[in-house]
Amino acid sequence: MRAHWTIENNLHWALDIAFDEDSNRTRKGHSAANLAVIRHIALNLIKAEKTSKANIKIKRLKAGWDNDYLLRVIGII
Repeated sequence: MRAHWTIENNLHWALDIAFDEDSNRTRKGHSAANLAVIRHIALNLIKAEKTSKANIKIKRLKAGWDNDYLLRVIGII
C-alpha cells in the first residue's frame, strides 16, 4: 500500500513542480482531462530523455527554447 502512494505522490509532485498543475483552472468539458493526459505524456518523454542530467523543470524549459533538444525529447533525433 505504501509503495502505491509513494508512486502516486511522486507523480503528482513532479506534475505540480514542473507543470504547475495545481494552478491550472481548466474546467470546461473534457479539457482538464485532455490536458492531464498531455502533461503525463510530456512528463514520460522528459523522464525518458537521458542525455541531459538536469531536473524535469529545466529539461522542459530547455525543450521550449531549443528545437534540437525538443526533437531529441520527442524521439525524432
